[in-house]
Amino acid sequence: MKILVVRFSSIGDIVLTSPVLRCLNKQLGATVHVLTRAVFQDVLEPNPYVDRVYATPRGLREVLPDLKKERYDHVVDLHHNLRTLHLRLALRRPTTAFPKLNLEKWLLVRFGINRMPNRHVVHRYMDAAAPLGVQYDGAGLDYFVPEAQRVRPADLDLPDAFLAFAIGATHATKRMPVEQLIDVCRNLSTPVVLLGGPAEAEAGARIQQAVPHGVVNACGRLSLHGSASLIQQAKAVITHDTGMMHIAAAFHKPIYSIWGNTVPAFGMYPFYPDGMQRNTSLEVNGLPCRPCSKIGFQACPKRHFHCMKQQDVRILAQL
Repeated sequence: MKILVVRFSSIGDIVLTSPVLRCLNKQLGATVHVLTRAVFQDVLEPNPYVDRVYATPRGLREVLPDLKKERYDHVVDLHHNLRTLHLRLALRRPTTAFPKLNLEKWLLVRFGINRMPNRHVVHRYMDAAAPLGVQYDGAGLDYFVPEAQRVRPADLDLPDAFLAFAIGATHATKRMPVEQLIDVCRNLSTPVVLLGGPAEAEAGARIQQAVPHGVVNACGRLSLHGSASLIQQAKAVITHDTGMMHIAAAFHKPIYSIWGNTVPAFGMYPFYPDGMQRNTSLEVNGLPCRPCSKIGFQACPKRHFHCMKQQDVRILAQL
């Protein structure tokens, strides 16, 4: 059996699809191909449960002829939008898709009416594979770091015991302001490495300048796999609602997740193997404006940003 799994973005969502890839391969013995965006190809290439990654830099036109030649037995659509509908119609193969629950998310954001099921998105992804006879195996998420991209803490002058702090997020309303990040780092009792991409390099430099002792700024200095390698070795991980949070869960790390405009009720909180729960969520409950978006904004729509500025982060001082 040859199966195509489709998920274009983003890093966190791709990590959250890893149980589907594993279960398809292990339970069915299937050949598993994945279609994603080119920028996320490196995340999937090391996965031993994936036989081939098709990556599209711009659109489907570049890869569609090759996909048609594969003659897949089934297509599992874990993105489920108009673009993937076009793909499924073009391939003319049996398909299933996961329920996106856009109406339920809209009700929660627009009116504060929570009709979201009390189920993690991983289980909804698994629903799309269930017609093939696949069941979730309880083993949590997967993330695989290539040996050549592993980073030793000593290379960054980090001690054996350190914290990882993923300070970034695509949207500003998911991120603490830099001044708050500085206060958090100043009160940590364990050395911390700041993780993020080039977009977080300036914020990381400001934090390190304000807290010169016990803070290492690795933002923009490492590949994604390099950052994941440090997360795997960290004592615990502090993170916003972002892809690094799910990578930390894949490594079964203790997580302190900081929630701004989004809420765990969307079903994308840290996902651990059955019987394991190592996440502590930090959020400002009771705000009538929260959640203001299922994704995020570049500025608080209400201009007060209470969902971050009123965070109680005293629990982090014990780390």
